[in-house]
Order: sequence, then C-alpha cells, then structure tokens
Amino acid sequence: MTQTEDLAQFDPASFEHIPVLLNECLDGLNIDPAGTYLDGTAGGAGHSRQIALRLDGAKGGRLVSLDQDPDAVQTARARLAGLPATVVQINFRYAGQALESLGIEKINGALLDLGVSSHQLDDAARGFSYRADAPLDMRMSQQGETAADLVNTASREEISRILRDYGEEPYAWQIAGHIVEARETAPIETTLQLADIVAGAMPPAERRKNKNPSRRTFQALRIAVNHELDALEEGLDTIFDHLAPGGRLCVITFHSLEDRLVKNKFRRWSTACTCPPEFPVCVCGGKAKAKLITRKPIEADKQELEENRRSRSAHLRVLEKL
Repeated sequence: MTQTEDLAQFDPASFEHIPVLLNECLDGLNIDPAGTYLDGTAGGAGHSRQIALRLDGAKGGRLVSLDQDPDAVQTARARLAGLPATVVQINFRYAGQALESLGIEKINGALLDLGVSSHQLDDAARGFSYRADAPLDMRMSQQGETAADLVNTASREEISRILRDYGEEPYAWQIAGHIVEARETAPIETTLQLADIVAGAMPPAERRKNKNPSRRTFQALRIAVNHELDALEEGLDTIFDHLAPGGRLCVITFHSLEDRLVKNKFRRWSTACTCPPEFPVCVCGGKAKAKLITRKPIEADKQELEENRRSRSAHLRVLEKL
C-alpha cells in the first residue's frame, strides 16, 4: 500500500485529542485578533482551532499550524477549514523555513504542545503503546527509522545509553542486554514482544512495584526515533528568532527532560548578566532578550485532572520577547 493510499483511508474524525491546559495557553498567548500566530504541534487541532477562532482574518489575523504527522495534518486542515489558518506538514524544528516560505518574518505568539498525541497513543498500529500488540514503529512522521530498526541493530552500549539518557531508566544496562540476547533468536518486531523483554529484565520486586515497567523504555525509544530533544532545541531557537517584540512563547512539556531543556532555555533568554557569580559587578553589559511570564510552570487544575488523565504530567511555561 502506498502512503497516498494509506492517507486516503485515514478518517480525520477518528483523531481524538483533548487539548491540555487550553485556557491557560490562550491566556498565555495574549492573542491580538490582528496578529500572526504559530502552533508548532497541531495534533488534533484542539489548540489551533481555538487560537484561529480568536483571530480576525479581515484585519490580517493569521495562524500557521505545523505537524510532521500526516494524520494530524489531514485532521487540522479539516478542522480549521474556513478559519484564517494555514496547515503545513513539517517538524517544528523547521518552523523558520515554514514561516519564511509563507512570506512571514515575525509572529506575535507561538505554542508548542510536546509529546505524543492521544490519537498516536490510542491508535495501536502506530506502535507507541506498550498496552496493545502492534508493529514496533513509534515514528511521528511515519517516515524513516522505526523503533524496531533501532532495537534490532544498535549495540548494547547504545541501547543502554538511550534508555538511561532519554528514559532515566535505572535498569538500562540489564534491559539492553536482554534485548540483544532476544534478537539473536528472532527479530523484535512488536510492542508486546519488547514489553515482555523489558519486564523479564527487571528484578521481581520492581515488577511487583511497577505496573508499567516498560513505560520508561518506550519513552526513551520514542524520543530517540523522533530525535525529539534535538528538534526541541532547534525549534525553540528558530521560533524565538521569529517572535516580534512583545510576542509570547508557550510550551507544554510532559516529562522532566523536555521541561529542563525549556526551563534552561527560558532562563538564559531572560537573564541579563552572564558574568560568573563571583564577580562583584557586572562587566558583560548583557541585556535580557525576554521576560518570564511564568516563574513556575502552570499545571492542570483539579477539574482538568479529573476530565483528562493525560494532563497529569503537563507543565506550561510562558515567555515574552523584549
């Protein structure tokens, strides 16, 4: 089946995604109806649609919505039809290229909702979930190296590094050893195959204590397959460069690696002096490029936590360019 035929069979109505921290994002963006905005992670267009509804196309208001997942692009185009919005299939690390190709130099705000969409998790065939058996895929773009390619070819040392660095997995070396041993008998091709291997590498006490022992491994492989941290680093830089003075950047993270990267990047942009702390006076003459709108991350309130379990680990940080 060709990719075109596969896309033709996808029904955008099946793409379910509840936007996390929606009102907090809309407040954080401080939307000007005549402004130009970017949603770097369209997903099911939940955030995108609400942003676009607040824009006045007659006054020049415009939304550019990006996603690398062809399913998300189809969905966003269907749900943003008739609104002042343009959808582009591209990873947000190339947001600058997307904006420039549309003749846009500066934007008044941008949103990144990181991690995996509900649709990607719930569609077992995409291979993100350790709860249902499916081909071990995990590609958000549906192109390139799969998770199966990685676990069947990488060395024990490389697999261990990925699990340790991207999953903060304390049993990374043991799991990597079991993966290498298992693939000598037969290729690791499905999600439940991998989940069983991971569970078998865990001490019995850890298996009893942790009902989802594969969670950290699947997170790590997903990040590696999609080069998520590199994309985030590059995406933040290019989006910040395209923000107009007074423009807001809102980023929702779902795990500590992402949140730490965003927090440190925001801190550097909002810090004026970069002199060593032991210097008695500032000699660098540095100026802050931005100000923090949120000193601490915003989290979901009790009602949202009850209505959307995937909001539990969400952290929203907001920055304004000076």
